[in-house]
Amino acid sequence: MKYSILLAGAALAFAPMNIAQAANVEIVAQNPVIELSVSEQVDSAPDTATFSTGVETRAPTATQALRDNSVQARAVIDRLKSLGIAEKDIQTTGINLRADYDYDQESRQNRFVGYVVSNQVSATVNEISKLGQILDAIVSSGATNLNGPSFSISDDSKLKDVARERALANAKSRAMSYARAEGYSGVRVLSISEGMSHQSDAPMMRMEASASNSAPPVAPGQVGTVVSLNITYEMTR
Repeated sequence: MKYSILLAGAALAFAPMNIAQAANVEIVAQNPVIELSVSEQVDSAPDTATFSTGVETRAPTATQALRDNSVQARAVIDRLKSLGIAEKDIQTTGINLRADYDYDQESRQNRFVGYVVSNQVSATVNEISKLGQILDAIVSSGATNLNGPSFSISDDSKLKDVARERALANAKSRAMSYARAEGYSGVRVLSISEGMSHQSDAPMMRMEASASNSAPPVAPGQVGTVVSLNITYEMTR
């Protein structure tokens, strides 16, 4: 918790806010003021998961490496679509071409052996219960790596409302405590700025493609929706 008490008559200028931009106004407080930073988190089960996957191919020439990769990448993308993932939820995040070298122990030099192409895509799954099966299926379709998943809530507006109400109540309670300690009977709000963040309690997963016939277990855990408020109060009689 952060707070400070300013002398009566001090001028307060609104600071720029991350979420909403307030008009530039100046409020003159007649009494001491209190500045508080309060955060509240509401946990809930996620309903959306995002992961990245892709393919990596090697060939003697750059052209062949790219062509081979394109065939395999297309197969993975088509498989994602066939598993019920909407086209708008599939996005290419990177295509990389680089020279490939092998270290020669005898000459102690790097020897050029060809080119490597990688193609990465991210996908969003709206049915978490099917995530393990989807990961297993795309590996069977040629994916050579997986990263994620990260979990989120598609619509957390109600959770934000709850966190906001709790933060406001907590801040006012603290402000009243300081006011009474200074001989004042109440407080009034001079300014509020808000910030939000999301926190997942489920660990990120990184795995290489394997020949396992069983779908990987997925534990979505809980996602925390956090609202942080910076509030300035004036003490009142």
